[in-house]
Amino acid sequence: MSIESQNVTDYPNSNTIFMVWKLNDDPKLKDVFQKLCALVLNLNNSVFNRFLDSRASCVMGIGYEAWKKLELPMPMPKELATFEEIRGIKHTAVSTPGDLHFHLRADNQSIIFDMAIEISKLLNPFAESILEIHGFKYWDARSILGFVDGTENPHGEDRDHFAKIGDEDQDFKGGSYLFVQKYLHNMDAWKGLSTEEQEKVIGRSKENDIEMSDDVKPSNSHIALANIEGENGEELKIVRDNMPFGSPSTNEFGTYFIAYSSTFATTKKMLTNMFIGDPVGNYDRILDFSTVVTGTLFFVPTRNMLDEFSG
Repeated sequence: MSIESQNVTDYPNSNTIFMVWKLNDDPKLKDVFQKLCALVLNLNNSVFNRFLDSRASCVMGIGYEAWKKLELPMPMPKELATFEEIRGIKHTAVSTPGDLHFHLRADNQSIIFDMAIEISKLLNPFAESILEIHGFKYWDARSILGFVDGTENPHGEDRDHFAKIGDEDQDFKGGSYLFVQKYLHNMDAWKGLSTEEQEKVIGRSKENDIEMSDDVKPSNSHIALANIEGENGEELKIVRDNMPFGSPSTNEFGTYFIAYSSTFATTKKMLTNMFIGDPVGNYDRILDFSTVVTGTLFFVPTRNMLDEFSG
């Protein structure tokens, strides 16, 4: 039987809803989870048949504590664990709880809104919603900070290579590690910088999205620290699906960072570079304007596994 992954390599869409849930202790929880897995499969099949061109999908991830609570197959995915905070001299990548994560995306907001309703209807008696964010495409795929986001994303077959587990973990081949963070931006401080100063923080030109040459790009710029290599100089990448969100009336503006990867070690190395620095103390300058308030690791099972979990 061929392995069918969830839609972890889909490109970002115009509208997104992110939801994180914490499971209650309930004797019916396993039965509810079976129904949930069936629902996720049904939602994806339904939108594919009804809205073929909408690029709509629902991806579900499962956290470490939930995996144990639901008594899912052991041994569990090799790198699935509770995320441990990464504390630098000034900024910290915090660790926050989360049992289930849903990533809903479509070009039409109505589609994901209805999907979120169905998921919530099933989960509400048995779980607590601890985060819900409605993201949107901002101009030509820019973050609220005004710079294009996701330029370094892999394309084509490389997306599968970097996002999906391969032969190194046969029991979970085709699955993916999902790491998410909610960032809040200090827009008043950010807008206090000139365009030239902002470009030095990011490491790219603001208007045309051109990366600075190495002899000009600051060593603490976001691009310099977030782009990483392996021990042998090989390129290491993740598949980002970051989305901006905001509420102008309350002055809350942010980015929901979401990364799918074949190994969490890659994402962790990037976070270490950003928060601790390379060398130590040379942290990512973007963190002086962007505060991270969540941080959770999940595992995204294949569609085949969801089918098995559904009973």
